[in-house]
Order: sequence, then structure tokens, then C-alpha cells
Amino acid sequence: MVLRKVAAGMAAGLVLALTGCASIVSDSKPKVGLYSLPTQANYVIKDSKGGVVGKGVTPGTAILETSRGYFKSQSYTVTFQKDGYTQTTVPLKSSVSGWYWGNLLIGGLIGMLIVDPLTGAMYTLPDDATGKLSAVALPPVSATPVADAAL
Repeated sequence: MVLRKVAAGMAAGLVLALTGCASIVSDSKPKVGLYSLPTQANYVIKDSKGGVVGKGVTPGTAILETSRGYFKSQSYTVTFQKDGYTQTTVPLKSSVSGWYWGNLLIGGLIGMLIVDPLTGAMYTLPDDATGKLSAVALPPVSATPVADAAL
């Protein structure tokens, strides 16, 4: 009975040692909220290579990768457009997750150098992106009188 408890404890310790801290508590494909002022704007999401990875209408959400490879963070641009408003582009840049540093306490070097970088969990993205669109200024109305048509 005691041997089973020791074996179970060792197995649990091994699992913790072989996993990355960020991989346990964070998501390498987080859901990012997409909003605009005014609402109902079209958006296009492009990755760091310029490839379109998502389209929609605000408010919306997109599931985005935080990494583009081993120790390579992913970044995006979100372009918002609505008729009658100027187009605006908002950057979405991933950053190192605070949970990644938890490997110093829990995941160890395996989590820090292998698991979290491979899964992309070492990076995080902002929770949301908001495009603030400005109304397009209408051209001034001409005050030139129109000649009456001949009767």
C-alpha cells in the first residue's frame, strides 16, 4: 500500500517535471475579442507573413496561434473597415506569458526550453483588439446657384 502511494507520488512528480508551466495554465490558441467603434465594421486579420487568417464583422472573436514555430512569437494586424468611415489597422503582438517564468519553479528546464516553446504556450496575445474608426468628412456643399432651365 505504501509502495503504491510512493509510486503515485513519483508519477505525479514526473508529470509535473516533464510539462511546461505555461502549457498547463495557458492556451496557445487563445480566443481574441474583436471590437470596433462604431460596431458592425468588417475586419480582416493577417499574420506576420501577410496571410489572411480571419474575417468577420464586429463584435466578433477569433482563435489565433500565439507562436509561428519554436521560440518564434506570432504577430497579427487587424484592419477594420466600414462604409462612411476611415479604415484603421490595429497590431496584435504576442508577448512572453508570465506563466512561462513559472517553469523556474514548476516545469524546470524541460518546460522552459522544450515543452512551452514547442506548444506555443510560452507566448500570449492581448484579450481583445478595438478599431476606432473616424467618420469620413463629406466634401463641402457648393453654394454656386444653378441656372434655371429655359422655358
